[in-house]
Amino acid sequence: MSHEPSTLAILIFLGMVGITLGISFYLGRKAKDSAGYFAAHGQIPWFVNGVAFAGDYLSAASFLGICGMIAFYGYDGFLYSIGYLAGWIVALFVVAEPMKRLGKFTFADALNAKFNSPGIKLAAGVSTLAVSLFYLIPQMVGAGVLVQPLLGWEHWQGVVMVGAVVIVIVVTAGMVSTTWVQFIKGGMLIVFSSVLTVMILQRGLHADPELPAAQTMVKQADGAVFVNGLPKGNEPGEAQLKPVGSISKLPGGVEKTGPLGPLEFFSTLEQSEVVLWSKAETKGDDGSVMTTFTPKPTPGSQILQPGASPTFAGIRSEKFSDKLNFLSLMLALFCGTASLPHILIRYYTVKDEAAARKSTIVGIACIGFFYVLTLYMGLGAMTSGALDVTDSNMAAPLLARSMSELLFAIISAIAFTTVLGTVSGLILASAGAVTHDLLESVTTVHMSDQQRVLVAKCAAVVVGVIAIFLGIAFKELNVTYLVGWAFSVAASANLPSLVMLLFWRGTTKQGIIAAVLVGMISSLTWILLSGDTYASVYGWDKADSIVPFSQPGIVTIPLGFATLIAVSLITQPKQRLAA
Repeated sequence: MSHEPSTLAILIFLGMVGITLGISFYLGRKAKDSAGYFAAHGQIPWFVNGVAFAGDYLSAASFLGICGMIAFYGYDGFLYSIGYLAGWIVALFVVAEPMKRLGKFTFADALNAKFNSPGIKLAAGVSTLAVSLFYLIPQMVGAGVLVQPLLGWEHWQGVVMVGAVVIVIVVTAGMVSTTWVQFIKGGMLIVFSSVLTVMILQRGLHADPELPAAQTMVKQADGAVFVNGLPKGNEPGEAQLKPVGSISKLPGGVEKTGPLGPLEFFSTLEQSEVVLWSKAETKGDDGSVMTTFTPKPTPGSQILQPGASPTFAGIRSEKFSDKLNFLSLMLALFCGTASLPHILIRYYTVKDEAAARKSTIVGIACIGFFYVLTLYMGLGAMTSGALDVTDSNMAAPLLARSMSELLFAIISAIAFTTVLGTVSGLILASAGAVTHDLLESVTTVHMSDQQRVLVAKCAAVVVGVIAIFLGIAFKELNVTYLVGWAFSVAASANLPSLVMLLFWRGTTKQGIIAAVLVGMISSLTWILLSGDTYASVYGWDKADSIVPFSQPGIVTIPLGFATLIAVSLITQPKQRLAA
């Protein structure tokens, strides 16, 4: 499917980038020391910080990935929304106030407040980098996806441009500019997603009883691509994959419903028949690969039930390992939110513990409302006739384009700043880990305040460059699926230590170090050896995987807790043992 660049979209896109960079340069004067660069001097108002929480958390995975998954499979994508939102309960009741009370600049500060241990700093710093890099991958993939229809660029060009802009944001003003960028884009994302949802309901649903024809795409060994038997392209004698997304039957045999109410939309869709698309690949003896996209009329009642996508097929499977895979993913989503370093450091930007709690409540309200909207946007894209059958990440922008070119331009530009805000927070968390946790705390190097900021900016450049390369390498994967990996690593490596430090007096520094390292290494190893990684990353047979299911959380999160308890019991101080 060809994406023609829009002049209007380009102008709004450039305007958003200009505003973002302008904010960064203007606020750069407030980020001369560590307190300003890493924590905005703790002067961010709690309401602004709450909306910035939403702006930081509602990433490319939330907007592009979830909407795309719902558009292609139905209700399954919304299960990610439920998992993401539920995790904020842990953030509110467990970590919000203690993080503000214990820490200063980084996640490791909170873990190390009681022990002053270089080992804790090292372990937590490495964990922060691992989680941030995993989370950066889907953000950069999403950035490349967005720039393609906006500017007509190649995916890699979009990733490079986004990486460059984010590096400028972080280097110029740190947490101050990152917070305000996240606040603005979080607010705009919610407002314009609401506008898009209202337009979906006003448009209603319409039926096209003629079943669309199957489509094929052949990639030859020499790199030539043929679509439906013709060379791929936009010139005469060439072809592109046709946009998809339709309803074959509406209840009562009507052709159009007219405007629908919020609940009426779901009840009507439940009684309809929707055309989904299946994908199958066939490898030829000459090295060519033919991908066939086949229409599949599906009852609406089935679309509104979980288990249709490969990710959540375990819900309907009779295999115990498949059900464990689903439970493991949901556990990771629930536990991962309160373990993400770029989310945790945002608690340092407000003045006190009460402000930390109130900003979390504002964040939950904004995030929850947006996730409800993703269900409408995803299902609206499913029936819009504008889906790109090869790219689930483009569902929301293409839905907006089917409504209005102006709305497409605004939604795409906002989605782009969504990526900017989230990536900025991740790179800032990584830069803080390098400066405070790895260099100064572990080595004997003592830096002045200005030197710390300088090192952090250099680290931000390095992490940004790494993120660019990762975004290019993983461009084919759905961004929501990739985020599931990051949540698993975060929950396995960080949550056990943070929870046990707060609620068990017997926690020792050795226990924290062991739990962080074991949780991180075990979850990363499990992911790299999983069937999904075999198939999607290595190109190997999924059946050859040596782990029984792909999501590690249900094994590695308890392993982190068990490791901390066991090591802490072994390393209890003599005075406590005597008592």
